[in-house]
Amino acid sequence: MAISASQVKELRVKTGAGMMDCKKALTEADGDFEKAVEILRKKGASVAAKRAERSADEGIVLTRILDDGRTAVILEVNCETDFVAKSDDFIGFANTVLDTVVENRPDSVDELLTLKAGDLPVSEKLTEIIGKIGEKIQVSRFKIESAPDGLIFDYIHHGSKLGVLVRFDKAEGVEVSSFETIARDIAMQIAAMKPGYVKREEVPAEVIEKEKEIYKELAIKEGKPEKIVDKIAEGRMNKFFEENCLLEQAYVKDNTKNVLSLIKEYNKANSTNIELNLFHRFHLGDEKK
Repeated sequence: MAISASQVKELRVKTGAGMMDCKKALTEADGDFEKAVEILRKKGASVAAKRAERSADEGIVLTRILDDGRTAVILEVNCETDFVAKSDDFIGFANTVLDTVVENRPDSVDELLTLKAGDLPVSEKLTEIIGKIGEKIQVSRFKIESAPDGLIFDYIHHGSKLGVLVRFDKAEGVEVSSFETIARDIAMQIAAMKPGYVKREEVPAEVIEKEKEIYKELAIKEGKPEKIVDKIAEGRMNKFFEENCLLEQAYVKDNTKNVLSLIKEYNKANSTNIELNLFHRFHLGDEKK
């Protein structure tokens, strides 16, 4: 019988085994899910199957800047314990995965797992490392970012549990050496202050409405006159934007200015037009919360 991609994915999520192993097991089991799990256990993927229900919230975040800052990759690979996250075997596997992303530019983790990393697909390398280490290990997520007319900078916090990519566009004429300090400070700000958006225009309407309703309820509970409740909510939304939108956040090294004014000052002083339009912030386990 034909085995669907969704069946393979479900079995992979359940067992932690590689995609090809899951497909072969499902084919051998004629699509019977529980029988496929048993086949995986008998064929050497037993460690992965046994560890499938465990949480994997430790691990490593890696970044790589390519093409003179025009392309960058950020990757998260997880394991169960900090001890394993610091081991040579785990770090070596994570870097192999990063190399594979850089070389092949896949569109998803599922596609990445099918790609060859040396002599074996990443999925089989994953099964091997799980069997060797004895912990649940998973390739959780990655992003490939490009800036054809810009520059991308990275930041990895000590311990490699938190990483950032930040993209600046319209960087023609920018001297990297003069801009690098500001760019890395902003990347560190993203790591420390955890903005959810670059600018207020990106905040979804439903998020804004939910926040406004909360502020209105608070104002009413505080005994504010009903006729000014809407105005109070609007005022408090400005505070929300200042805390959650990167360009409006107070600059951590000088809170008399925000990140947007910092970039504007640089542009004015250097006759440039650089813009900050995107960032990625990977903190271990964030995607699972």
